[in-house]
Amino acid sequence: MKKLHLLVIKSFIGPLILTFFFVIFVLLMQFLWKYIDDLIGKGLEFDIIAEFLLYTSASLVPLAMPLAILLASLMTFGNLAENLELLAAKSSGISLIRIMAPLMVIASLISLGAFFFSNNVMPVTNLKMRSMLFDIQQQRPELTIKPGVFDNTLEGYSIRIGDRDSRTSLLKEILIFDHTQKQGNTRVTIADSGYMKMSADEKHLLLTLYNGRSYFELQKEKSENRNIKSYPMRRDEFQEQEMIIEMTGFGLNRTDEKLFRNSYSMLNLSQLHHFDDSLTEEIGMILDKFETTVHGGLTGKPKGMMIKNPFVPDSLKKAKTPEEIKILHFSVDTAYEGLNKLERRRALTQAINYARSNKSVTTSNVGTADWKWARLRRYQIEIHRKFTLSILCLIFFFIGAPLGAIIRKGGLGVPVIASVLLFLVYYIISMTGEKFVRESILPPFAGMWISTIILVPVSIWLTYTAANDAFVVNIDSYFVWFKKLNQGVRKFLRVK
Repeated sequence: MKKLHLLVIKSFIGPLILTFFFVIFVLLMQFLWKYIDDLIGKGLEFDIIAEFLLYTSASLVPLAMPLAILLASLMTFGNLAENLELLAAKSSGISLIRIMAPLMVIASLISLGAFFFSNNVMPVTNLKMRSMLFDIQQQRPELTIKPGVFDNTLEGYSIRIGDRDSRTSLLKEILIFDHTQKQGNTRVTIADSGYMKMSADEKHLLLTLYNGRSYFELQKEKSENRNIKSYPMRRDEFQEQEMIIEMTGFGLNRTDEKLFRNSYSMLNLSQLHHFDDSLTEEIGMILDKFETTVHGGLTGKPKGMMIKNPFVPDSLKKAKTPEEIKILHFSVDTAYEGLNKLERRRALTQAINYARSNKSVTTSNVGTADWKWARLRRYQIEIHRKFTLSILCLIFFFIGAPLGAIIRKGGLGVPVIASVLLFLVYYIISMTGEKFVRESILPPFAGMWISTIILVPVSIWLTYTAANDAFVVNIDSYFVWFKKLNQGVRKFLRVK
């Protein structure tokens, strides 16, 4: 029995490691394709790219691990069944459950490890990855000046070139406005031609200009002689001139990670529960305040401001205690008809003002409450996601292992197709449930656990069926059934 268990474990560990890194690579490529426009053309150094890819890969581990377990279990038991090793073990009186026992323990440990990783490691990697992605998105691209267009990419400079030689990179008809003094176009440089290149440390732009002129307005002399209506300036001519421009804003500036720390994907369970409780309390306070405000705006206004009740007797007006007051029911229309034109206009104006005020209060409170509800749903979704992705590792094992024994096909062909289809079904159901939670159509528990609730009976049924060698899920039977169906359809068409 120990040798059999060692054989099963060795057959499982290799495909698990292989498929895990394969899935990580696929998900990483999908992520990079999504943000390709934000990453290209930024001149990033290799260590920054490597660090960003490391954090991104770590954030994809909780999603990649279930799919890796599904694919590895399918391949393992598919190979064992295809090589008749499962048949030999069963003929010796060893059940499928006993064969799966060591891998059940491994799948359970991986599930617990995935939960620990999702709760403790992934918030940190998400924080660093998101902050780096923000910094990369904010980084200014490398300088590319197009002919005939003023380029303001360099801070404090506006540069225009007439043409560029594609072979020699020679720039022609160069015009440079220096705005570093923040006094307008007081410094202008014109050159017939020149070259532009980056310094070795990529922190400065080196300009070599030929056959040009420079104009400088002498602002100091102008300010000292205010009574003189003249504009002193200095003009220099040169055959060759070197200009060094500092490349400010082109390096990767690291943002403080505290700005992203309160995002739902950057928190562990205790922090998520803290924000859940805080937002729930805030929403309750908003609704209570809104109810009090609207109640006071609709029923707490003195009615004499709008309509003077002609049916209230003098004895009621002289009442001193609330117990002596009697509420008299009267028709608003009748009371309104008893008013003169001035009183009617005053009553309508007051009613419209109150209605507008209550509408403004309602709109403001509804907008605030909806925003906080959306944030609350995000935190609640993340709480349930940490559990669902961890349990999914165990569920996918109990789907993949018996399904591999049923299909009896190893390698990367049929197992990959079956794994992708199963994962797509899970992903579609999961994303649909999550969307319903975000839109408050379903409660968080129902929306986030609906895919798990659907897959658990499927895993139990597949395990039970494979353990009892039921013929109903033999893959060959479906091909035979499909062949018979095809023949029946052809005979039916011939008869007609």
